[in-house]
Amino acid sequence: MTASPFIIVFALFDRITQLDFTGPYEVFWRLPGAQCVMASVDGGEIRADGGLTITNVQRLADIAQADLVCVPGGFGVIEAMGDASFVGEVRRLANGARYVTSVCSGSLVLGAAGLLGGKRAACHWAWRDLLPSFGAIMDESRVVRDGNLITGGGVTAGIDMALSVMADIAGAEYAQSVQLGIEYAPAPPFDCGRPERAAPQILRAVTERLDRLRADRYAAVQRAAQKL
Repeated sequence: MTASPFIIVFALFDRITQLDFTGPYEVFWRLPGAQCVMASVDGGEIRADGGLTITNVQRLADIAQADLVCVPGGFGVIEAMGDASFVGEVRRLANGARYVTSVCSGSLVLGAAGLLGGKRAACHWAWRDLLPSFGAIMDESRVVRDGNLITGGGVTAGIDMALSVMADIAGAEYAQSVQLGIEYAPAPPFDCGRPERAAPQILRAVTERLDRLRADRYAAVQRAAQKL
């Protein structure tokens, strides 16, 4: 890596899922030369969907360029896709970035910015079927790379995505040293983190809960896709 800062911009919006970006943040700040920036349209503060407040957030318009852009997902993704200023800033920074990344439903924002056409992309399992509306090729993998586009599946996949990108930038051994340093060795108490592994009643309960959001998300995706 060069001596100049490697600028990593986390494009945030109200009601993000905080682990979508704090997971990758925990990895990326350890990258040699990294300068991690949290930014939103208005700057100031952002409230996560669990109520956590993130402060010292910069304005996206004040950031000249980024080497890596990361867009998280969350319950506020409908409003984010419909925010022309937010989508426009994501597009501007992504067009000049070395890496364009997302976690969970953040890939829908990339789609709204016109960055997924003809690309393979990941998303949270409940929302990946919305990706083709943006011309993307839906991929069920936990981390999907297509050129400089690297997208992660739901929430915790952001850590995997960040380690994958770190290996590309700083080498596999360095990425492994970071993985060891943060003791990232998942051993969940239940093997139900993917829909195909969950018991039918568990999958049904989660799907029913998320389906309450489906009509609004589908409509938001259609509106955003029509603008492309």
